[in-house]
Amino acid sequence: MYRFAANLASKARVAKNSTSQASGSLIWSRNYAAKDIRFGVEARALMLQGVEELADAVKVTMGPKGRNVVIEQSWGAPKVTKDGVTVAKSVEFSHRIKNVGASLVKQVANATNDVAGDGTTCATVLTRAIFAEGCKSVAAGMNAMDLRRGITMAVDAVVTNLKSRTRMISTSEEIAQVGTISANGEREIGELIAKAMEKVGKEGVITIQDGKTLFNELEVVEGMKLDRGYISPYFITNQKNQKCELDDPLILIHEKKISSINAIVKILELALKKQRPLLIVAEDVDSDALATLILNKLRVGIRSVP
Repeated sequence: MYRFAANLASKARVAKNSTSQASGSLIWSRNYAAKDIRFGVEARALMLQGVEELADAVKVTMGPKGRNVVIEQSWGAPKVTKDGVTVAKSVEFSHRIKNVGASLVKQVANATNDVAGDGTTCATVLTRAIFAEGCKSVAAGMNAMDLRRGITMAVDAVVTNLKSRTRMISTSEEIAQVGTISANGEREIGELIAKAMEKVGKEGVITIQDGKTLFNELEVVEGMKLDRGYISPYFITNQKNQKCELDDPLILIHEKKISSINAIVKILELALKKQRPLLIVAEDVDSDALATLILNKLRVGIRSVP
């Protein structure tokens, strides 16, 4: 009975993993998912279905009077949004070929979001129209490559025309108007963006974070802010607040890990000579080099902070 049960277990393992043994050697093979291959009219029709169904879900968010979309999430409460690319990313089909068509539109929406930061719904609607008309033209007998070249020429002509109509914005009021449109009509958000740009300038960095209060706040951080701190508590200068504060320091930016103190000994000598603290920005500091920096701070007084 036990031998029979062992044989059944052995057969079950073979069936699950496709494992076999022959001539003293073990052969193991894995079953990969089969590819669904379609051609011609059938393939285009299925992809077009995916494109159109995704575009139908996205197009309702278009314009200042666009509607919200409620998205079910795998965890937490449903998400309510009016952002086209967010809606597009949430669409998945069980049919694999339809999913391919939807993925093409998602690629367009993501590219538009990366380049322009807005206009993803408009890009999705245009993609649907181009794809649908392209399928009709190919079905009518037009060469697909000639069609592609024609679309490229048309896109170049439209882009050139749009650039000729471009008007650069310069005032805070114009920036607030653009920000309001991007914020789906939230005038307060648009004005907050205009104030932020007025503070930091066109080349400044604006970071948006979820707040924990009922009000929108604008915080201006002078200089540069890095998401890192001191590497060791030995470099703390303000014990009460557990902070390291350096006045008028020399700054060393090291692109690699500091493995040996010899790599920065000259800048340490310069800091000692000028009697100025040294701020080190590096990928990491090896334990031996770190120990030397701590000893220099405690014994010699070189305030170097990696």
